Amino acid sequence: MKTQQKIAIIGAAGFLVAGFVFSHFYLHRKSREELIEIARELAYTWKKELELDFEQTSKLEDLIIEYTLKKNEIINATALTEDETILKLRDIQKAEHRKLQKLMSDKQFAKYLEVNKKISRKS
Repeated sequence: MKTQQKIAIIGAAGFLVAGFVFSHFYLHRKSREELIEIARELAYTWKKELELDFEQTSKLEDLIIEYTLKKNEIINATALTEDETILKLRDIQKAEHRKLQKLMSDKQFAKYLEVNKKISRKS
């Protein structure tokens, strides 16, 4: 194989890798934007339901993003058994609830749990 052919192959491979990397970043950016939009909508819904103030709503939006990413990471972990996945998700939910309790008043948190239970029963 001539040097020019090798250079052409390396160039083509580099071009393909660059295209893959670009598409990977583009898809992640798009997914991140969608997650932020969904978190904003959920936080606004909870704001109305629980009568949260602006600061609580803003912090809730951040928590929704944080814990959605953590839960997705566990759900997508192929090395975990179903039981391990469930246990890890429960641990994540407990940590999430501790943070929400600090963020909300007792009345707001109790209502949050009540509404969540209703939603879970419907699903």
